[in-house]
Amino acid sequence: MLYVNYLLWLGCCSALVALAAGFNAEKCRNLPVTLNIVLLEDQDSLWSLKYVEVAVERAIAMENEKNAESMNFTIKGNFRGFNTTFYQRKGCGSSTCEGVEILKSLYNNKSSACVICYQEVGLTLTIPIISAGSFGLSCDYKEKLTRLLPPARKISNFFVHFYNETFSNLKTHWNTAYIYKKTENSEECFWYLNALEASTAQFSSQVNRKVLRSREEIIPVLSDANRHSNIFITCGTPDDIFYIKNGTNVNKDILFILIDIFKSVCLSLALSPLQVLNDYVAGYHDAVLLFSEVMRNMLAPGQSGGLASTLNITGDNPFRNISFNGIGGHYVLDEYGDRDMNFSLMYTTSTHQFKTLFVFDTSTNKTTLTHSNPDLPWRGSRLPDDKPGNGLQIQDIIVIVLAISVVLVTAIALLFYRQNRKQRYMQKKWSHISPDLIIPVDYRETNLISLKLLRVDYYNLTKFYGTVKYEYGVFGVFEYCERGSLRYVLNDTISYPEESFMDLEFKISVMNDIAKGLSYLHTSNIGMHGRLKSTNCVVDNRMVVKITDFGCNTILTPGKDLWTAPEHMRVQGTSQKGDVYSFAIIAQEIMLRKCPFYTESCSDIAEKLYKIQCPSGPTIFRPDLNFETAGEKEVEVYVLIKNCWDEDPEKRPDFKKIENILGKIFSNLNNQANASYMDNLIRRLQMYSRNLEHLVEERTALYKAERDRADQLNFMLLPGPVVRSLKETGRVEPELFDEVTVYFSDIVGFTTICHHSTPMEVVDMLNDMYKNFDSILDNHDVYKVETIGDAYMVASGLPRRNGNRHAVDISLMALDILEFMGTFQLRHLPGIPLWIRIGVHSGPCAAGVVGNKMPRYCLFGDTVNTASRMESTGLPLRIHVSQSTISILQRTNCQFEFESRGETYLKGKGKEMTYWLKGVTGRKYNLPTPPTAENFQRLQQDLAEMVASTLAKRGNEMRKTLSTRLRRSQRQGSDGLPEYLHLTDPSTYL
Repeated sequence: MLYVNYLLWLGCCSALVALAAGFNAEKCRNLPVTLNIVLLEDQDSLWSLKYVEVAVERAIAMENEKNAESMNFTIKGNFRGFNTTFYQRKGCGSSTCEGVEILKSLYNNKSSACVICYQEVGLTLTIPIISAGSFGLSCDYKEKLTRLLPPARKISNFFVHFYNETFSNLKTHWNTAYIYKKTENSEECFWYLNALEASTAQFSSQVNRKVLRSREEIIPVLSDANRHSNIFITCGTPDDIFYIKNGTNVNKDILFILIDIFKSVCLSLALSPLQVLNDYVAGYHDAVLLFSEVMRNMLAPGQSGGLASTLNITGDNPFRNISFNGIGGHYVLDEYGDRDMNFSLMYTTSTHQFKTLFVFDTSTNKTTLTHSNPDLPWRGSRLPDDKPGNGLQIQDIIVIVLAISVVLVTAIALLFYRQNRKQRYMQKKWSHISPDLIIPVDYRETNLISLKLLRVDYYNLTKFYGTVKYEYGVFGVFEYCERGSLRYVLNDTISYPEESFMDLEFKISVMNDIAKGLSYLHTSNIGMHGRLKSTNCVVDNRMVVKITDFGCNTILTPGKDLWTAPEHMRVQGTSQKGDVYSFAIIAQEIMLRKCPFYTESCSDIAEKLYKIQCPSGPTIFRPDLNFETAGEKEVEVYVLIKNCWDEDPEKRPDFKKIENILGKIFSNLNNQANASYMDNLIRRLQMYSRNLEHLVEERTALYKAERDRADQLNFMLLPGPVVRSLKETGRVEPELFDEVTVYFSDIVGFTTICHHSTPMEVVDMLNDMYKNFDSILDNHDVYKVETIGDAYMVASGLPRRNGNRHAVDISLMALDILEFMGTFQLRHLPGIPLWIRIGVHSGPCAAGVVGNKMPRYCLFGDTVNTASRMESTGLPLRIHVSQSTISILQRTNCQFEFESRGETYLKGKGKEMTYWLKGVTGRKYNLPTPPTAENFQRLQQDLAEMVASTLAKRGNEMRKTLSTRLRRSQRQGSDGLPEYLHLTDPSTYL
């Protein structure tokens, strides 16, 4: 059953007869055109006559104004409403009968040229009808019917073509679906789902669908593994989906397609009073625009181009194959008079955001993919198949194959491991490079050597991977440790602070790592290190100390440095006891975090080496250890260090004993004598983590403070949206604003005041005044554009649009500024009146950021120029407002007081009607009294004398004003250069 309650019936003049010749507009020339609006009149329907009537009347009034300029015809609206209960007593199951009865009465009363009815009652359409409804399939292909909202046929076509589309790795071909049709549906949802349900429709003939009519029917299907389809189609809002899924176990392969096309928004549309403007109201409003446009073009024969050349004016119905614009957007009508649109198929991401995946063009029936890599919530980030999978899915098969592959690879690796275990064991035993393993690379180049692989693998020793030969020598390849040498770590007191990181526990752990590495070397075939120092003790990313540069004694000559044992300083060589001495020097560096071999009595390295090699007297020369200030545990470490650098090598302990002593000291630190190595390691990691957290918090706080400071400065220089766009994309797109209000003001007599003021006094004067202006701006929704000299420019309505508030905010701000100027006094010229001129204008404007260095948010357009002209043609202590601004203020609820100035000549604009803004009704402003025209002329002449008199009262102090500099330059002649240049605007000079 097709309802008539969403049809807008358009009839021509009363003289039009019911002929089949078509829509004849010529007979309506010079006659009134009657539009019969036949709608349901109730309290609930969105298309009720009470909602539509205001919008249609407004559209008729607008079009009559337009037609009066070029065409001699007017449009009249004949509104006829009906109640659905009237014909229910006669057995008619729909409001269609009431609509038919009204149309028959209009025809009998000669109010229309033909009648309207539907196939359901055995009649045909014989007059043009424009409808914002008629969604049903029974209204398709009607010769006299035009539909401005997408009918069910378009929805059905979308699903038919979309089901047949395939996209690689995204969507397969579908041929099954569930149609969920609730008991209570909106008007459009009823017809859209009816088109998918009807057995004679195209969708039903190509897609195997099943219909579900209640929540009790759909809930079991959602969790049924043997369900008919994975695709569920319904119409409504997202709340309907949430209601269905609430408390339901929904299979992860199920896909809901929700038809949700129409929305209601609150717009004014220049209507009075404000009214809810939904798609139905917008459609009937735009139907008047379409009818009037067609009439104008058909009554203007011979006119070329424009819409007239595209209209089918010879057919029975000209309202098809055309396009036009209305408040409902851009309308494109096909050859059957139905509206074509682009349908967007949106999806919900894993972050609960809506993004467009496909766009379907109803005019071409083509589907376009808009997102090549969507974040879909289904498996594989692709749309599920329409039929539930039976057995293993492709993903399951892949997982099984990968698992089997991993097992096979592990088994093969284990076999190889067992076969090569003996060989690896023999390689581990062979750790020493003897001279017979060093062979010449080439017999002709005996100075170049090649080392065979040194195989050492220990936790506190760096791995040696081999050698690399270059033209200038042979180099060993050792394991790289990210944190560098121990000497570098000891010097970096910022990253590794003494209090929170390098405590006694950590220092003992570092010494223990070195002792373990040397203990392993001394028991291996390498035998000793021979070149141990804090620079070849390296630290990895886990803060484990490892020893490097070992095993090179056979190819490198031992050096003499601060870590070399005294016996080897006197007689060149290496020994295990020499490594113990080097360890003691490194331990002193660790404990004190000073330079190597630190002593207060001597800082010269050469002198230190001499005292070590040639001791004088019984006292030997060694680094400082402060036993007096050391704690109990530190004293134990100091005693160990002192024993390790003993002059007699035989009295020095070996590294096994050193390990045991350090282990006891470490265990006694926290009364953990039985602590294991893992306990100590975990404790060290926790200590490092605490220090890292402290550093991260401190530097994060510094970063946030600097970021906030930079953001605050940016927001002071540029608008917030502009700053955010620059930070996110690095650029700002220029933007056109339909309506903004611009404020200009400058100081009257500024050049004269500057002439008798020092540069610093001018700066202080402008700073005092504009700082107060800026504080006033904080109370209004305005944006300060810039200040150039004494000019002050403010705008409202950009970059954030605020409706009609831009004119209100600028006007209130101007009144506040003018009130402030009534009490403002110059510090260096007390008693001198300071006047400003204010100009305000409203209109369109373009805005954007200009430049890359020191970018500025600039305004462009005639509105800016006109606002400047309003200021320059104004009078002191007055707010000069244009007609456009007054018109906007009159549309608001604020009652501003103003008086007409009359016509004012504006350069480039001609004569314009302007006004003086006086205040706001009900609000008291203490505005300064503006001077009369006679007083203003007299004060202009006396301003310089008043300034000079004020300066004379201050005494004969030396002041470097522009006037004194000018006189001085005149006395010195014209050969000297001016001390500074002063740019002025001649129009502001008094």
